[in-house]
Amino acid sequence: MTDSKTDTPTLGRRSFLMTAAFAAAVPIVSEATMAQARLSNMGVAPADAVLINANENPMGPCKAACKAIADAAPMGGRYDRFDSQDKLIATSEPLHYTTLAYTGPTKSLVIADPSYESAMLAANYAGAKIHKVHLNGDYAHDVKAMVAADPNAGVIYICNPNNPTGTITPREEILWALENKPAGSLLLVDEAYTHLSSQQNVLDQVAAGKELIVLRTFSKVYGMAGIRCGLAIGRPDLLAKLSTYGQNPLPITAIAAAQASLEDADLVPERRKIIADNRAETISWLKASGYKVIGNSESNCFMIDTGREGHGVISALQAHKVYIGRIWPVWPNAVRITVGSADDMAKFRVAFKTVMDGPALAAAPAPAKVSSITPSKAGGGVFLS
Repeated sequence: MTDSKTDTPTLGRRSFLMTAAFAAAVPIVSEATMAQARLSNMGVAPADAVLINANENPMGPCKAACKAIADAAPMGGRYDRFDSQDKLIATSEPLHYTTLAYTGPTKSLVIADPSYESAMLAANYAGAKIHKVHLNGDYAHDVKAMVAADPNAGVIYICNPNNPTGTITPREEILWALENKPAGSLLLVDEAYTHLSSQQNVLDQVAAGKELIVLRTFSKVYGMAGIRCGLAIGRPDLLAKLSTYGQNPLPITAIAAAQASLEDADLVPERRKIIADNRAETISWLKASGYKVIGNSESNCFMIDTGREGHGVISALQAHKVYIGRIWPVWPNAVRITVGSADDMAKFRVAFKTVMDGPALAAAPAPAKVSSITPSKAGGGVFLS
């Protein structure tokens, strides 16, 4: 059961969310962090560069959200006096702190390969073993293999739609995993990209009291990547374990923008269509031109098997002022493309053909690995939630 106005389960005011900007000495590695790690070897992108490298939404916040930010800004000298956190408490940090809370030396992390890597850093800090499970033949999560990976799994992480492939794991498969996972393990379902797909999500399983936590964000379809706002949704007893790491309120501007965005009933369907149209046009062109697109994306990203070393393709495109996403070690020839504006994608198509028509180039230096990003000497972390 959900509230249609807020797109969150109706579990009560304070009971279904216990997340915020947690203070700890563990670096919070986000999509932005990994994109910056890639760019650190490339220099500063020129002002006219095509940036389709970090799964951002070039449309940005909606007009109502921008107005809400402007209206809230004059109150920025005070804390949230209007108890907005009861309505929306948010950040992406629950991905890291859920992993820390539920994994350890005797409780592993199970994750698809390739998939979004951030949970692996937290698992490393927790001293947990990491089991990487290949995607299945449809490039969905192989949930049966994931469930069977370790009888002592602490967290089974499913990103749906998946990052980087944009592919869907059917709801019935996730429900199977929920019912068949090892006793005591937690199913962590990251639905950051769910609004970009027409597939049914599993948010209702929280209201049903099941043993899972669902993650949401305003960074994707809502265009608030730089504003930082998201949701962690689960049973109160499950979220209580995260309180070990503390909690702080979000900026009032982020809360105001999120609330205004949720009240715009047309935002999600309109933006979903724009992104889907831009994605479909580029993928159709790629396939017609003989390039291999991996899987069927229903998100704002997809992968191309270039047939050559991926880092070299990334470097060659950069020379044409087109910045694309990173590669995953399991697929060294594949690159991730974020779906940008229609103009972005048109420029990408021209540059990609030019690069692929030329000789394969040597790879640029590899970016810093997630596991090598460490807290600062002052004890702080990389808090880019």
